[in-house]
Amino acid sequence: MIDSIAGVGGRALPTGPVGGMAQSSPVSAPKMAPITPGAAPINQTDHDFASLLGNAISEFGQKMRQAEAVSIGGVKGTASLQDVVEHVMSAEQSLQSVIAVRDKVISAYQEISRMAI
Repeated sequence: MIDSIAGVGGRALPTGPVGGMAQSSPVSAPKMAPITPGAAPINQTDHDFASLLGNAISEFGQKMRQAEAVSIGGVKGTASLQDVVEHVMSAEQSLQSVIAVRDKVISAYQEISRMAI
């Protein structure tokens, strides 16, 4: 394929190391164990959706409380600006994740409610 592209535009593709880069060696795929039909995946745990969602919400609440505490520490002068920004950004990212999950759950509920029985 590369050889057929080499003549496009009247330019040839460079051979050998390019731009001072060292010559690369071929890469091989790692050896993987064969899959046994009917075998359960490794590290599979029996968690239901409600408990996973509950854990995610409690972790979100914990991050929000921690970000609030660090922000108050920043106002008091006991926490560095970098710590305040890191905790607030982490809490914001968690909030965006929770909002995205909420939107998906609402969308799924609406889709189910539109189904004909």
